Amino acid sequence: MNQKQKKLLIRILVAAVLFVPVYLISEGIVQVDLPRWAVFCLFLVPYLTVGYDILRKAALGVKNRKVFDECFLMTVATIGAIALGEYGEGVAVMLLYQVGELFQSVAVGKSRRSISALMDIRPDYANIEADDGSLEKVDPDEVDVGSIIVIQPGERVPIDGVVVEGTSALDTAALTGESRPSGVTVDDTVLSGSINLSGVLKVRTTAAFEESTASKILDLVENAAARKSKSETFISKFARVYTPIVCYSALALAVLPPLFLLITGAPMAGVWKDWLLRACTFLVISCPCAVVISVPLSFFAGLGGASSRGILIKGSNYLETLAGVTTVAFDKTGTITKGNFEVTAVHHSPFTEEKLLELAAHAECSSSHPISLSLQRAYQKPLDRTRVTDVEEISGHGITAKVDEHTVAVGNERLMNRLGIAFLPCHHVGTILHVAVDGAYAGHIVIRDQLKEHAREAMATLQRMGVKRTVMLTGDRKAVAEQVAKEVGITDYRAELLPQDKVAAVEALLADGRGLAFVGDGINDAPVLSRADIGIAMGALGSDAAIEAADVVLMDDDPLKIAQAMGIARKCLRIVKENIWFALGVKAVCLLLSALGLANMWLAIGADVGVMVLAVLNAIRCLIVRKI
Repeated sequence: MNQKQKKLLIRILVAAVLFVPVYLISEGIVQVDLPRWAVFCLFLVPYLTVGYDILRKAALGVKNRKVFDECFLMTVATIGAIALGEYGEGVAVMLLYQVGELFQSVAVGKSRRSISALMDIRPDYANIEADDGSLEKVDPDEVDVGSIIVIQPGERVPIDGVVVEGTSALDTAALTGESRPSGVTVDDTVLSGSINLSGVLKVRTTAAFEESTASKILDLVENAAARKSKSETFISKFARVYTPIVCYSALALAVLPPLFLLITGAPMAGVWKDWLLRACTFLVISCPCAVVISVPLSFFAGLGGASSRGILIKGSNYLETLAGVTTVAFDKTGTITKGNFEVTAVHHSPFTEEKLLELAAHAECSSSHPISLSLQRAYQKPLDRTRVTDVEEISGHGITAKVDEHTVAVGNERLMNRLGIAFLPCHHVGTILHVAVDGAYAGHIVIRDQLKEHAREAMATLQRMGVKRTVMLTGDRKAVAEQVAKEVGITDYRAELLPQDKVAAVEALLADGRGLAFVGDGINDAPVLSRADIGIAMGALGSDAAIEAADVVLMDDDPLKIAQAMGIARKCLRIVKENIWFALGVKAVCLLLSALGLANMWLAIGADVGVMVLAVLNAIRCLIVRKI
């Protein structure tokens, strides 16, 4: 509890202690002979103790011409009850209303803390090593890109960078939602917001503080609440229209029936008091706080619950859209597969496997493409770049180079056709690199990407959740796409697509009229992420394109997080609908009972505070996110 909540709790307890004996006396349970004015004054003390802030807010609302809110309703209803001599009920309504307000404040605070826990990733300082070897703490904003910072055990990484010295384990739970530490050593990337668990690290910064991962995450979280869902917007409009209607309805209930009875000549003894009391009860019941509070709270709790699992949803509007998704389209590399290519076979070569890999790896030594790196890993020996000359990269075809005075060509079928070299086609699934040495065909190398660990499980889970169609969009060959789709259980695929073809494919899927989510790595998929109903960037921390284009950012590479994000969204929307129907249903019944004179103030406060407490408790369930 914060200080404000503690003060309200103390006021409630003091008012309750003052109220109970006076109520017992007024009801004759405790025999004390007091004049009516004394009883009124004794009731007024707990009433003002617990309700003075509500009275002040109501007065300010009237002064600022913003009359119709719950404070105004409570003020009119309780003062009306007291004016009619129902002192106990008037004070009890205010007391229990404040109990509900306290409960709601604590619940919102719990939800807010789930998100504010993320705010702890904001670093307070960065360590710069001085000339004498001592460490100087500086504001992270003052650290230039390319500077060397020192991160000691137990400290938080302040800025994104690359390790230049030291080894350690990092706790990335605040970023990814996973508690398992990850090891880092020289040349590994570290992201701001992680906690250094063991060794001292020296890191060369690769981004300014405001462009670092922690700052981007904080910006996303802080702005998420500003993007309201359709449900929240509807509730806000509903409250603005609903509150004046019930106020005028209560006024009509207090005035019109007695006037009708007066005109008809019916007996008027106690009539005005009876209908005024009904109107006050009507006002208390009609207070819309259960709906107005619980709906935004549900979305806020949903965003907090998602962030605790490493799922950043940019706003409750996207949460609502995500809940309606029935078609999910995927990029392949980096989304379904790891983007970590491995040499799996060498075919039809007159050379030994080691020799062919040696020639191909040296020819590709100047390239940083993942396929080139896979050749270098498969060779398993250091490369001697002095052996390589006359490197020429032919876009869309491959590379030619001289290795030890041998002319080596490494590439696809188009490269072999361009060079006029007859080659043997390969029927294995994967990326096929054909190799020619001194103008003669020297065989081909089969390279395959690895599936992500949970890719099959993720597709099965999505289908269990009711996703009717899963589609893979890839620039890879048809045979590769078909094999990957079959292995992971994707229902459809489109292969050999250029970036603009992916956009056209998404347009065609959108034409079906179903809710469409596109999942990509966020680097080269920005146009498609933007075009889909909901764009999901996977494992894209630090990627500007992903964070800008996507509506949902998964802070690690686990495909299961897609299903978990959808599960959170659907649960949140289900709870919102439950709260709306429950609150409005109970209030409708109680309002009817009030108008018929069958409900008193005690039932009114039960319909208001009781419903609000139950709705808020239900909303808090959105914070509970179970691992899939």
